[in-house]
Amino acid sequence: MTPGQALISLPPAARPGEIVEVRVLIAHPMETGLRSNDAGQTVPRHIIREVVIEYAGAEVMRVELSPAITANPYLGVFLRAGPSGPVVCRWIDDRGHEARAQALLRVS
Repeated sequence: MTPGQALISLPPAARPGEIVEVRVLIAHPMETGLRSNDAGQTVPRHIIREVVIEYAGAEVMRVELSPAITANPYLGVFLRAGPSGPVVCRWIDDRGHEARAQALLRVS
C-alpha cells in the first residue's frame, strides 16, 4: 500500500438488518512535527485531520484525528446492513490532500 491509499475490509456478504464491522487501514506517515531527522531538522507536521465513512450515501462516522494517532491509522465502525451499496472512506490531511477509497457491501 502506498501513502494516500486505504484498504476497506467488509464481510463478503450480509443479511438485511445484520450488524457488520467496517475496518479501514489508511497508509499515511502521520508526522507530529515534533520529531527530528538525522540532520537535526524538525520533520514537518503531516497528519490526517478528518476521516468520514459513508454507507449507501449516508454518513456513519466522522472523526477528527490528532498528532497522537500512529502512522497508518486503523479505524473501525459497526453499521446495520440495509441495501447493497458502497462504503466510502474519505479523508483530508493538514496539507490539503484529499483521498478516498470505497468497497461494496453486498446485502442479500
